[in-house]
Amino acid sequence: MSAEGGPVAPVGIDELLERVRSGYARVDAQEAYAAAAAGALLVDIRYQALRDRDGLIPGALVVERNELEWRLDPTGSHRAPEATGHDLRVVVICDEGYASSLAAASLHALGLHRATDLAGGFQAWRSVGLPVATGAAPHR
Repeated sequence: MSAEGGPVAPVGIDELLERVRSGYARVDAQEAYAAAAAGALLVDIRYQALRDRDGLIPGALVVERNELEWRLDPTGSHRAPEATGHDLRVVVICDEGYASSLAAASLHALGLHRATDLAGGFQAWRSVGLPVATGAAPHR
């Protein structure tokens, strides 16, 4: 329902992505790498098969997309230890940079105002030669 009480007009995914991305500055792979070096939390929301196939970003927190809000809400009962406060800089990473945009918007709604996502996702990270590890990552 809209604020006026009527039905909300449908929005296509492309328009929705434009809307949510206009609410924050996305980062490229080099900026994400620098942000992590400066203390930002990289959060990998890719599903297990993609992590198994392509590898992991060393140091990234692995959180399945369907658990993201519960694990990163600093006031939540199921939060990850890394979810230290609403001022935490978070860079969400999916495979190609689409789902991560919606995830970052959801984190903004929880008050994580410094959340962003990696444009191009893990594939962009890997394509510029940034570190990738193989093997199992701890899932939190």
